[in-house]
Amino acid sequence: MPQLIEKVYTPFQKNAGHYATTTSTPSKFNNVRGYTIVNGDINSLPLKVKNFIEESALLCQPDKIHICDGSEIENEIFTKSLLEAGTLIPLPKYQNCYLARTNPADVARVESKTFICTPHREQAVCTPRPGIQGTLGHWISPKDYDDAIMNRFPGCMKGRTMYVVPFSMGPVGSPLSKVGIEITDSQYVVCSMRIMTRMGSLVMDEIIKNNVDFVKCLHSVGTPESGKVAMESWPCDPDRVIILHKPENNEIVSYGSAYGGNAILGKKCFALRIGSTIAQREGWLAEHMLILGVTCPNGTKKYIAAAFPSACGKTNLAMMTPTLPGYKIECVGDDIAWMKFDAQGQLRAINPENGFFGVAPGTSFETNPNAMETVVRDTIFTNVAYTSDGGVFWEGLENTIKPGVTITDWLGNPWELGVSKTPAAHPNSRFCSPASNCPIIDDKWEDPEGVPISAILFGGRRPEGVPLIYEAMNWQHGVFIGSAMRSESTAAAEHKGKVIMHDPMAMRPFFGYNFGHYLKHWLEMEEQCNKLNGTMPKVFHVNWFRKDKNGKFLWPGYGENSRVLDWILKRIDGFDCYDETPIGYVPTPESLRLDNLKSQINLKELFSIEREFWLKEAEQIQTYYDNQVGTDLPKQIQQQLNNLKARVEKMQ
Repeated sequence: MPQLIEKVYTPFQKNAGHYATTTSTPSKFNNVRGYTIVNGDINSLPLKVKNFIEESALLCQPDKIHICDGSEIENEIFTKSLLEAGTLIPLPKYQNCYLARTNPADVARVESKTFICTPHREQAVCTPRPGIQGTLGHWISPKDYDDAIMNRFPGCMKGRTMYVVPFSMGPVGSPLSKVGIEITDSQYVVCSMRIMTRMGSLVMDEIIKNNVDFVKCLHSVGTPESGKVAMESWPCDPDRVIILHKPENNEIVSYGSAYGGNAILGKKCFALRIGSTIAQREGWLAEHMLILGVTCPNGTKKYIAAAFPSACGKTNLAMMTPTLPGYKIECVGDDIAWMKFDAQGQLRAINPENGFFGVAPGTSFETNPNAMETVVRDTIFTNVAYTSDGGVFWEGLENTIKPGVTITDWLGNPWELGVSKTPAAHPNSRFCSPASNCPIIDDKWEDPEGVPISAILFGGRRPEGVPLIYEAMNWQHGVFIGSAMRSESTAAAEHKGKVIMHDPMAMRPFFGYNFGHYLKHWLEMEEQCNKLNGTMPKVFHVNWFRKDKNGKFLWPGYGENSRVLDWILKRIDGFDCYDETPIGYVPTPESLRLDNLKSQINLKELFSIEREFWLKEAEQIQTYYDNQVGTDLPKQIQQQLNNLKARVEKMQ
């Protein structure tokens, strides 16, 4: 944060006492520069933690400070307060579940208002071609960073309580985990962070006992300049929203939004943007990837990581119910993977999150029964519809509505099935559920050493031209495939309409540093693996969304995707079951299991690789590289594109 406030900290000697976790009684250390401490003992905290709290309090000027302990009692108090404010609505049909309705202006990530601050622009973002708008992140200068904070934060918490939330990304104490402290004035954020991270006194104890460094996360819902709060149950300042990251200081600052990834700062801000910069410095990967375990009928188990853009089926794949007999899928995580080589050169991954923040529409008992079982306990739903029998509704759950049950849409208006013209749930409505509730959670999902990764998948929504699956020819080719990913846009961000967008590595909104440098880091992982005498994971591209000429999906998807995983496992085990094509290796016709499929599959169309389509694809990738990445593009990636063009041009 800007050093524009007078620092008045007193010398502090670390107290050997235990971190206080009193919830019902104010601390006896009840005054810090005029702010009442209503929970916790600030004088038992390390100086660096105390300084962060006091500096934030001086800036934001809250009435009270509450140091969160993460206890059940604390959570019950916050939940009751949110119910009284109208922020949460109880859902008696389920166990300990609630619905939140946001301000209609605060419903998605605000990519256009998300910035990376570095001393030099080229450290954060590539230099696009002159006259071209860059899409691989937004840079802000240190001066503008400070100005943005000072134009918004002073006094923004007046009349409110400032909550101090210690949290761990990953199992507490794991060598792959990192910790943070989020300061916020939103109880909704605190309750969500309790689900999405390991949060509370255990984490503060880790900071105290082991002198652990932490990522500083400052958040406020904000106070509009007009002083008017348009929706008292959901305060925000949508006209002045800004999300700031300063990798050099491991610092995140977020103002004006209470929605999801804008406010739950452990998620995209820490786990990906700041996480990726830490990973670059330390030699590992922080990626927008699910992690799943696949057990074959013979009992062998492999772990796979997969990168898809938001709302492209990551959660459905992570919680798949396989249709192939004898196969078992278990979920390690549905959104983010932190991956690092062990001493033997095996790439290992943890899910740094503690919960699922999944897109609700389209999730159903037909598409993802495991998710449906997960969300009926201990869940905060946001911007879904409400049913008169105390449950929730969204598009995809039409078969669950019983006669006589009425529906209220996400805006609080009556909604009638088959009659209303607007969606009942916002397209980006969410469920926030503990991962431990998942019926197929992997027994190693909290293993501090991580799980061994044998394959990495890239994929997106490509209605035309891209086959169901193909394998990269080598690691450099795999990195190229990830860098060239394209997909239809989704409701997870503020984009309008369905357009094919470049989304390299499914990380386009989440890079914490220059994309060209990021690709160089990916390429260097192979050298690191070789030095350890390890084996790199195989890389694949999948596309469940290819359509025929009539606009119908060529592949049934969902549980049938286990047939694709079956082929991937064969390739991991070295089976010679592929045909070489100009774009990569595809399954031989007999190697993709189609037995007992309910629908006929047009394999020829599903795997067709058309010369004109791929020449155009290569041309568009080249234009993208030239316009967006420029001289930052690693030579190896350009060579891979040149090789693709040459192979496609030779097609008949």
